[in-house]
Amino acid sequence: MAKYRGRLEIVVDILKVALNGARKTRIMYVANLSYRLLEKYLEEVKQLGFISSNNYLYQVTEKGRNFLEKYNNFSSRYSKIGGEFQRVMFEREALEKLCEPRRSIESKATVQRRRRA
Repeated sequence: MAKYRGRLEIVVDILKVALNGARKTRIMYVANLSYRLLEKYLEEVKQLGFISSNNYLYQVTEKGRNFLEKYNNFSSRYSKIGGEFQRVMFEREALEKLCEPRRSIESKATVQRRRRA
């Protein structure tokens, strides 16, 4: 199943492409955006002051670089927390299985034996 990007991830993708300067076409293809979405998001990041344009060349501003740095820190922490959360949920499931009544386990085995007979 495809993972869809949110607004934040699209803005970050645009900024990453434009770090060393890029034209619209390059940003559109590398950030994987339709022309309509490219126009929308380029206008937004320009208004936010994250990107500037000069003779069809788009470059990330200092404010945009600071945003990317903050995003990278956030993304790193978020990934660690997500992995830890999955481990904790696995432990919870294991504990819940240990709390199941013994007779329900025995009755399942009995039902399986009866089916085989």
